Order: sequence, then C-alpha cells, then structure tokens
Amino acid sequence: MDKVPSSVIAASGLVGGYGVARWTKKRQLGGVVLAVAGAAAAQQWHKQAGPGAAGVLGAAYVAAFAGSHPLAKKIGAWPSVFGVAGAVALASWAVADRHA
Repeated sequence: MDKVPSSVIAASGLVGGYGVARWTKKRQLGGVVLAVAGAAAAQQWHKQAGPGAAGVLGAAYVAAFAGSHPLAKKIGAWPSVFGVAGAVALASWAVADRHA
C-alpha cells in the first residue's frame, strides 16, 4: 500500500481540524486533529526533504491555521479553510512530495 502524501495529510489536518471543531462544538478536539495531522506531515517532511524544509513547512502549516481566522472574516469560514489547506498542500507537494 502506498503511503499517503504529506500534502494530503497536511491539507486534511487543516480541513478536518476545522470540521471536527465546528461539528462537535469542541475546539480542543479540532485542535487534536490539527496537531496529529501536523505531526504526521512533519515526520514525512523531515524524512523526504530534511529538517530545514520540515521546519519551514511546519511554520507554513501553523501560519495557515492562524491566517485562516482573519481570512474567514473576509471570505467565509469554509472558503478560507479550503484556501489555506490548498496553499499548504501545494507547498508540501513542491518541497517534499514531488521528490518522493
């Protein structure tokens, strides 16, 4: 079985974390989903592209989460989450998955 690309894991963590928080009304539970997926993606980033790239992509993941909040006020929650998830997925693919 092929492993799941880090770009898919990272995007799923952002979308899934928001979805879980919204549907359960428990922000902490959404945070757990976000953190677990981020850790899994970071592990792959480190293995595929090295520690420097993993650090940059990890920072992008956290920045996407933080940036989705003010962006949501302008374009809506779901469009914001999908937008930042897509940006992180693209960066992850370009830096780590493309070479795997």
